[in-house]
Amino acid sequence: MMNTFDTVKQSIIDDNEQMFGAEVRERYGDHAADASNAHIQGMTQEQFNEGERLRVALEGKLRAAVAAGDPSCAAAQEACDLHRQWLRVFYPSYTKQYHVSLGEMYADDERFKAHYEKIALGCAEFLRDAINIFCETYSHST
Repeated sequence: MMNTFDTVKQSIIDDNEQMFGAEVRERYGDHAADASNAHIQGMTQEQFNEGERLRVALEGKLRAAVAAGDPSCAAAQEACDLHRQWLRVFYPSYTKQYHVSLGEMYADDERFKAHYEKIALGCAEFLRDAINIFCETYSHST
C-alpha cells in the first residue's frame, strides 16, 4: 500500500507523463523518461521538501528580479542559482547546456511560458535571458 508521499510522487509522474511523456520519449528516448520517473519515485520526503523550498524561493526572487527589469542584476542571478539548485534536486545530471536549453524552452513553449507568466508578466523571456547570463558568467562546476 502506498503512503501519502508515494501517492504524491506517483501523481507527479502521472501528470508529467500525460503532459510531456510522449514528447520526452520521442526526443530523448524511453530510457531518459524512465530514468526521470525512477528518480522522482526514489526521492525522499526531505529531497522533495528541499525542491519545494527552492521552488518557492525561486518564484519570489524571480518576481523581484522581473520587477527590477535587468536579467543581469543580483536578484536575477540569484534566481538562476536557485533554479540551478532546484533542477539538481529533480535532475541530478545538471549541465550548463541543459540549463540554457530549459530557458529557451520556457520562453518558446506555451505550456512552460504560461507557468512563468503567472509569476510575472514577461517572466519566461526574462528567465531565459538571465539563465544565459548566469551560465556564461557563473563558475559552477557543470
